[in-house]
Amino acid sequence: MAFGIKRVDVAAWKQQIDQGQIAFLTHYWLDDRFPGCKTVTKVGCNDLERLAEWGKKYGLKKEWIHHRKDGYSHFDLLGARQKEILKAEDIKERLVE
Repeated sequence: MAFGIKRVDVAAWKQQIDQGQIAFLTHYWLDDRFPGCKTVTKVGCNDLERLAEWGKKYGLKKEWIHHRKDGYSHFDLLGARQKEILKAEDIKERLVE
């Protein structure tokens, strides 16, 4: 279940994706399959090869891309790996404890 996210943030994320950028969207999220994870970061791009190459530098496999028919395909980042990648990308303001 997603919560704590504003429509304006989703719209900005989609606009960045539409422009071919690597876009980050972090929000609160709870799922019993992932105990201890309180947030998820969706990293998307409309250029799937670019997204796969971006993910490769962090050990993310191309097969892990969540393919969406609406064009907003993305990786889901969770837990310690999420924090590690956001720090590496210098996106500290999205780190939520």
